[in-house]
Amino acid sequence: MMNTLLSRLAPYLWPLAVANLVANIGIVVTGGAVRLTGSGLGCPTWPRCTDESYVPHGELGVHGAIEFGNRMLTFALTAVAIACFLAALGAGHRRATRLSLVVGLGIPLQAVIGGITVLTDLNPWIVSGHFLLSMAMVMVCVGLLDELRSPDREAAPRVPRVLAWATLVAGWVVLYLGTVVTGAGPHAGDTESPRNGLDPSTVSHLHAYAVYALVALTIALLVVALRGGHRWLATVASLVLVIELLQGVLGWVQYSLDLPVTLVALHMLGAGLLAAGLARIALAVLPHHAANEPTPGGEPQPHAATRLP
Repeated sequence: MMNTLLSRLAPYLWPLAVANLVANIGIVVTGGAVRLTGSGLGCPTWPRCTDESYVPHGELGVHGAIEFGNRMLTFALTAVAIACFLAALGAGHRRATRLSLVVGLGIPLQAVIGGITVLTDLNPWIVSGHFLLSMAMVMVCVGLLDELRSPDREAAPRVPRVLAWATLVAGWVVLYLGTVVTGAGPHAGDTESPRNGLDPSTVSHLHAYAVYALVALTIALLVVALRGGHRWLATVASLVLVIELLQGVLGWVQYSLDLPVTLVALHMLGAGLLAAGLARIALAVLPHHAANEPTPGGEPQPHAATRLP
């Protein structure tokens, strides 16, 4: 019965891998919506919603329903991750199996850290770790997609490779400083939740300087890729540059307008897309060959994922 299930899921490995990425970015946005509506402590404890019940009751009002709804999305995320893992297992694709397993294991870890954020009354430093783990999971999802469908390429020369990894590091600094800015700002998730005590204006400008450095590195990488004839790397770098510029404009607008919740939510979506793009840049300088990965027995893949020519 299990073998039948695996063989039926195997042809759906690619769409399930895409669903994995979409779901992991989506839950970042919905988690942000919880905070932006002041529902971060709508369920004031964890793993239960209250000390007496796993589900919210009427006294918790709409905030309880919003927080509980976001918790329930974790089960949908888990279902997608399990299906993707089983599809990779059924296809006999070892690297895809390992990557999908990492994504699956990250979900309960996220749930535990999410519980700690509730139990610490949304401590901004714990919330920061919760967000950054989500970004790491998004990057692993991109690694899975790159493994399944990506053009043939050799390892990039030293200069673009160094620039790509420097861009990745700068991107992580930008993402981290973004959480620091959020921890200093007004969107705590609950009126009683603590802030990190830093000056919002100062950390916002520090965040902006990091963005400038990231954009400069990405432009340098794009120029080097174009001059070196690395078409795939140039394509990826140009797309990521567009994301960075849009994020920068959105960041300045929301700062000027005193952080309206709609723009903040869009900025969080942009952060997820940026994390995906940064992973794509780092992978684009590594070698990849579209030949089917053999199964442990040496046979061709029975359900190889579709790859780009």
